[in-house]
Amino acid sequence: MPVIESVFESAVERQPALRPVASPAAPGRGLLPVVPALRGVLPEGGLRRGTAVSVAGGDAGLLLALAAGVRETDGGWAAAVGLPDLGLAAAAGYGLDLRRLLVADDPGPHWAEVVSVLAGAVELIMLRPDGPVPPNLAARLAAVLRRSGCVLLVAGPWPGVGLRLGVRSGRWFGLGDGHGQLTGRQVEVVAEGRGSAVRGRAARLWLPDAHGAVRAVEEAVGGTVDVVGEDAVAGPGTGLDRMAVV
Repeated sequence: MPVIESVFESAVERQPALRPVASPAAPGRGLLPVVPALRGVLPEGGLRRGTAVSVAGGDAGLLLALAAGVRETDGGWAAAVGLPDLGLAAAAGYGLDLRRLLVADDPGPHWAEVVSVLAGAVELIMLRPDGPVPPNLAARLAAVLRRSGCVLLVAGPWPGVGLRLGVRSGRWFGLGDGHGQLTGRQVEVVAEGRGSAVRGRAARLWLPDAHGAVRAVEEAVGGTVDVVGEDAVAGPGTGLDRMAVV
């Protein structure tokens, strides 16, 4: 089974506070915050702690946008399991603190054990399983989530999930006649599920906008109309050299 390894430049000795700590939230109680643009599409305005959420199609932008709200919590730690193609610059652009992100690129058949361990140390886990998930395994992990209060964002289907989100349509901006740079994507995000989510909700969002962030399509920036500018580039302070690897 993989072991958590820190690459914080001797952070264990110099910055012990950067190590993940157990979530302060009571298991299964309260909401994990999300960025403002996503609050309207979620039935409760946030992610219910201790639950799993399915992101249909595994859309990376939606996955990162949902995870970005963890920075507003006291712990602020997140993890990515089985997502070797996860863009760290994009994660920083959406607002994730890479100094508090644990990454297990290739857990192989041990992904469930990795999730079980990390659920007691972080507040949110992004996961892509290595294949179809048996219902009995999903039920065991659901019990782990309830005890820890951790939120599990699954890239793809998940047995018995109560909330599913996906991107129904999308359009990229920035390319001209076969040349140029992609500067933003407009999408329609749809949420559906059981209980308060049974009626379904939808919202038009920039995912991301020209600055790498998520916001409502109709939202103006600085009092001006929506105009897609140049790509935002990850610079100093994004934490690319301070992530944690599993």
